[in-house]
Amino acid sequence: MLVTPPGGRLWRLRYRMHGREKLLSLGAYPDVTLKRAREKRDEMRKLIADGIDPSDKRKAERGAQADTFEAVAAEWLALQSQALSSETMSILGTRLRSFLYPYIGHRPVGAITAQELLAALRRIEARGRNETAHRVRALAGRVLRFAVATGRAAHDVAADLRDALAPVRSRNFASIIDPGRVGELMLAIHSYDGQPVTALALKLAPLVFVRPGELRAAEWSEFDLAKAEWRIPATRMKMGEQHIVPLARQAIGILRELQPLSRGGRYVFPSLLTRDRPMSSNTINHALRRLGFAGDEQTGHGFRSMASTLLNEQGFPPDVIELQLAHSERNKVRAAYNKAQRLPERRKMMQAWADYLDGLRLGKELPRLS
Repeated sequence: MLVTPPGGRLWRLRYRMHGREKLLSLGAYPDVTLKRAREKRDEMRKLIADGIDPSDKRKAERGAQADTFEAVAAEWLALQSQALSSETMSILGTRLRSFLYPYIGHRPVGAITAQELLAALRRIEARGRNETAHRVRALAGRVLRFAVATGRAAHDVAADLRDALAPVRSRNFASIIDPGRVGELMLAIHSYDGQPVTALALKLAPLVFVRPGELRAAEWSEFDLAKAEWRIPATRMKMGEQHIVPLARQAIGILRELQPLSRGGRYVFPSLLTRDRPMSSNTINHALRRLGFAGDEQTGHGFRSMASTLLNEQGFPPDVIELQLAHSERNKVRAAYNKAQRLPERRKMMQAWADYLDGLRLGKELPRLS
């Protein structure tokens, strides 16, 4: 036992290996009792008798623990936090904790086999969540590629499983596209008598037709009402690029109504419980259900396909519509040209769209949009 000047009492084992004297810690008293210290000593002596250096063995075990899938994933997550939104980080963390850590989290990242990972993914499929299984496979691949890049794995085994999972059935988000029915929908939205923030979110959603997550997590810092622009940062966009939403007069009016309701917080649509979080991801859809529109008839995401369908029918350039929907452009040169040159057309289109929706709601006879 080593007694330190401050009064600590530490168990130490002195031994010789290959002619060199070494010292190994066995723990501190009273956390490690005399009986347990003797048991540890005997275990170490057996290793020494077999020609195994206990210090080297301990270092190897610690190294393996630092290179487990969970430890490497934690490093990767910390790196991603510099660029991804807190909401996206929460989703990634939840998927790792729910679907991967319980089954491969303890495994050395370089020793994980494709069959081990597949077994974890099959558990997700068994619950009928095929799309989630595909997403988790992709997430595991991102962690494993990080492990390869940092020298702790030789291969991304997730890549070997691309064709091993059950296919995902494509789904279209329900949306109303008949102009007459769209007018009924807009009339119902403007008669919504629930929470004021929810009512205004419902009114704004069809005017901007962004993805539901982009709408509900909107922050006041992203808006320039004087310029009639909403600039959504790349960290909140599915495609990882900043997106500009020109704001029609009607959208500006809704935002001005929202300003006093945000209670001085950062979010345009704060949670009813706290201004430090945005509204729930289900709020818009619940409001639509309350208005009598079933899930297979209209969803919050369906405002995008509604706008896409009707704007295309009205003759607006497909490229302009796709830009406003923030769909990816495979040709990077063309994408850069589009974003630089077509904003005026998008402004005109967004105002025409807002006027068109007003006309449908009021039952007016409408000219073509374009």
